[in-house]
Amino acid sequence: MVLPIVVYGDPVLRKIGTNIEKTEPGLEQLIKDMFETMYKAKGVGLAAPQVGKAIRLFIVDTGPFAESSDDDDDDEEFTPAQKKELAAFKKVFINAKILNESGEEWKFSEGCLSIPKIREDVSRKPEIEIEYYDEKFVKHVEKYNGVIARVIQHEYDHIEGKLFTDIISPFKRKLIAGKLNDISKGKVSADYKIKVYRPKK
Repeated sequence: MVLPIVVYGDPVLRKIGTNIEKTEPGLEQLIKDMFETMYKAKGVGLAAPQVGKAIRLFIVDTGPFAESSDDDDDDEEFTPAQKKELAAFKKVFINAKILNESGEEWKFSEGCLSIPKIREDVSRKPEIEIEYYDEKFVKHVEKYNGVIARVIQHEYDHIEGKLFTDIISPFKRKLIAGKLNDISKGKVSADYKIKVYRPKK
């Protein structure tokens, strides 16, 4: 089932996710629904807070990066080996904890399904070590780099209550403040189902 994606302004996006137990009710279905929702929205990652659940769960599938056409101006140039790696990377991360980030920060244009139609260059470190459980609750400690690491970092931020707009420069944040305000008020359209936060009166 395709779920609505909550957008900027919803308090759930600012909550630190709680750990999930193996017996979490409906977890398997939620993961399936999140993949369906992410593919419908043409995303490469989706975190549970983006579908209204403040739990430590996110999914990643970097396949679309491998399929990107060479004439897209904003696409990074990937080698055949990188494209092969990106095409094969699809994972579920439960109760993730980034243990280490290293290397010299690099910029890459990021967007977010919860912040429609806004993209900005974001600086992140290129290498990470992360501990997490997969959908079968098998524990892993793995290292990633490059674009895969970046997508993981972006989704990990969501379960920590952060958005990519928090880590861009104050000047750029000021420039997009009006657009963010419009999104929070529902003055935005997207090619996928969205849910705007309406405070209870």
